[in-house]
Amino acid sequence: MSSYHSRISPSEAEAIWTCAAQHGFLNPDSRSLIVHDLNRLKARIQILQTAFPANTLHAIAIKANPLVEVLKFCVQNGSGLEAASIEEVHLALAADCHPQRIVFDSPAKTLDEIRFCLEKGIHLNVNGFSELQRIADMYDDDVHRSNVGIRINPEISAGAIGQTSVGSIGSKFGVSINQQRSQIIDAFGQFEWFNGLHVHVGSQGVTLDQLCTALQQIEGLRQEIVAKTNRNISFVDIGGGLPAIYDSNASPPSPEEYADRIKAEHPDLVRHSQLITEFGRCVHAGCGVAFSKIEYVKQNSSDRVEATIHLGADFLLRPVYRSTEWKHEFLLLDAKGKLKTPNQSKTTLNGPLCFGGDVIARDIQIGAPEPDDWLVIRDCGAYTTSMWSRHCNRGIPGVAGLIDGQMQWLRQQETPEDLVRYWSNNHNG
Repeated sequence: MSSYHSRISPSEAEAIWTCAAQHGFLNPDSRSLIVHDLNRLKARIQILQTAFPANTLHAIAIKANPLVEVLKFCVQNGSGLEAASIEEVHLALAADCHPQRIVFDSPAKTLDEIRFCLEKGIHLNVNGFSELQRIADMYDDDVHRSNVGIRINPEISAGAIGQTSVGSIGSKFGVSINQQRSQIIDAFGQFEWFNGLHVHVGSQGVTLDQLCTALQQIEGLRQEIVAKTNRNISFVDIGGGLPAIYDSNASPPSPEEYADRIKAEHPDLVRHSQLITEFGRCVHAGCGVAFSKIEYVKQNSSDRVEATIHLGADFLLRPVYRSTEWKHEFLLLDAKGKLKTPNQSKTTLNGPLCFGGDVIARDIQIGAPEPDDWLVIRDCGAYTTSMWSRHCNRGIPGVAGLIDGQMQWLRQQETPEDLVRYWSNNHNG
């Protein structure tokens, strides 16, 4: 397996907890803490940069992890950022990302949002021809420098997780590569500033073959556009899509494998167009780990217990509501942060929210939990804090970053007072 998919191991999790406790990031009153391994994140960005052609823009998806300090770290290490909303555009700007390295992909851009991005020189990928016409109505070649691409639905088979598959027939995203092919080509002939193609087929549950099949479709379209309009396509945005590891038995493709196939199968594409990627989950997930104190334990039978922790559907939204498709692995530390050995007893992990479905795992073997032990949730760097639910209004835990043995706050824990301000009329004040 590629070193890219290296995860925070049980012994590393134990060491991270110890570091957090020694430096005051965990104390007897702490409920939960999320830690991002920034050295591991830096190494992953470097692998992407080495694997793909040197001029590739790796625009890391903000929706996977919107913490500004994490975004700044990614930018400082050479990445761009991909925004799915105008709010994420502003997060990217707050992270000191150069506007031309911000990719804005929202399918619902307003006129004001488009105007703002054109004035800044932010890269725009449109979702359809109506949006393209909006840009045409305000694009000024003497003023604006934004790259503009169009999202293409390659209409390939869906991935294993239907709700995150976005490149099959009927997807709400993009224009049909088959039914609207002539319109796509005509648009490139009409607008000189229109200069790129965008495709994205999903993330978790998508195979390398599906990613490469989608790109094959796009490369065929690119070549046809060049032949019929005598124009080069400046960039091809291949989206994200590489899966992350949540299961120790999984062996997803690496960035090196993906990049090697692109270079081998589409040398003309690599030679004539800049590649853009939008990886998110596979960059962040394995770089994060969460610790949550076990508050209560109930013994239901001789070999079955229920443990109540402080992270549930607010933090692990998909694993709770779509438990057959989204799973995490767990470890158990004692009250002093030492790994406990799994035994034959079965533990159900209950979250803190007031509804019956707030269960993050059932009948797992992690050892015998006791109050004040610590549950470790692996691979929490992506789509956890970013999907935080306000149901029951529990505050977001503190988030720390670990680099070169030093820990720093990336975001302070929310307090009850923070929540009152959040829901108050004058909360921005």
